[in-house]
Amino acid sequence: MSVLQASEPYEHLEIRHEGDVIWATMNRPDSLNALNRRLVAELRDFFVGLYWRRDVRVVVLSGAGRAFSAGLDLKERSDGNSQRSIGAGLDAQRSISEIVIAMRRCPQPIIACVDGAASGGGFALALASDVRIATPRTRMNAAFIRIGLSANDIGVSYFLPRMVGSSVAAEYMLTGRFIDAERAYQLGLVSRVVEPDAIAAEAAGFVKDMLHATPLGLRLTKEALNHAIDAGGLEATIAMEDRNQILASSDGDFAEGVRAFLEKREPDYSKREG
Repeated sequence: MSVLQASEPYEHLEIRHEGDVIWATMNRPDSLNALNRRLVAELRDFFVGLYWRRDVRVVVLSGAGRAFSAGLDLKERSDGNSQRSIGAGLDAQRSISEIVIAMRRCPQPIIACVDGAASGGGFALALASDVRIATPRTRMNAAFIRIGLSANDIGVSYFLPRMVGSSVAAEYMLTGRFIDAERAYQLGLVSRVVEPDAIAAEAAGFVKDMLHATPLGLRLTKEALNHAIDAGGLEATIAMEDRNQILASSDGDFAEGVRAFLEKREPDYSKREG
């Protein structure tokens, strides 16, 4: 079985470009935005392509309807895949895990609006984002272990312990229990819990604040945060921070950022390209 490829316009991933921001919505509401092959291919194509896009500064990821994503589409996957070779299985597995690698590699901050279920692969997508906003009906879990698989899948065993600690991660990964919105907020797993009809506005608030940064400063900050998590120590982290500050202060947008701050106005970085 070959790995499905995709290119815009997408069938299950709705893309809305507003200025420097893309609002990406997984759009399979009748299936709780389960990850079928087509949606997997579209998510992979979208996030891989972001690495080269300087017309996009922030991404907001959400799910249509009453779920963020219920994870892998098991109905589609139960169509005889047990007969596939190990090589084909590895290709299919990497076709999904490549999405979260691309999400961390792309320079744009990703805000996940996690309304409703975020299970299995949907949980992984939420964890791979930079900021998570929840609603009272949010329920997240490492569902893989409940269907005969390991809970260590699609980056969950990397992200979750770093966010909540190894003991709490073990609690949820070994049991497949759901993390509700209140518990997620207590653990620092989500930044806000708001009503479903307010989640887009909450995301827009984060977007507005992020766009105060220069394009280069925003990209370098995400990059440095990524590396600092696994840095060899304080000196390695500070060396990276020192480099980024000199790069950002040498960029032409720095002067506009300072002027906007002193003049108490919104910065305008549109006059420069790159």
